[in-house]
Amino acid sequence: MYETAPHQISTSQLSNPSQHVTTIGKFLRKTSLDELPQLINVIKGDMSIVGPRPLILSEKNVLNLRTRNGASKVLPGITGLAQVNGRDELPDDEKAQFDSYYAANVSLSLDFKIIMKTFIDVLDERGIKE
Repeated sequence: MYETAPHQISTSQLSNPSQHVTTIGKFLRKTSLDELPQLINVIKGDMSIVGPRPLILSEKNVLNLRTRNGASKVLPGITGLAQVNGRDELPDDEKAQFDSYYAANVSLSLDFKIIMKTFIDVLDERGIKE
């Protein structure tokens, strides 16, 4: 994004997100390559491959719903159940429901399904708003 882009606000909340994203940024976001640096956080143990996506602090509604429903008890992930079920197209309460379901049902088999669906969704460019 351009340096002049608003900070601490999700892209989906911007009235015209494309005016804030550089050409290379559009490519990185479209292909989800902008998520790769998060692998460092996975190696450090601060994140997992699969889990609820980290949010910015201004996304208080989802953060509160996650806390109330137990989703904040698991590490955040590069991909998650909410991402493969609608990503940016989901309303806050549905995102939190998917995140809560994941936290209550963590398993290797569920992680594998989410990872496989993530690859398919990225290739098909599903669920990306901007």
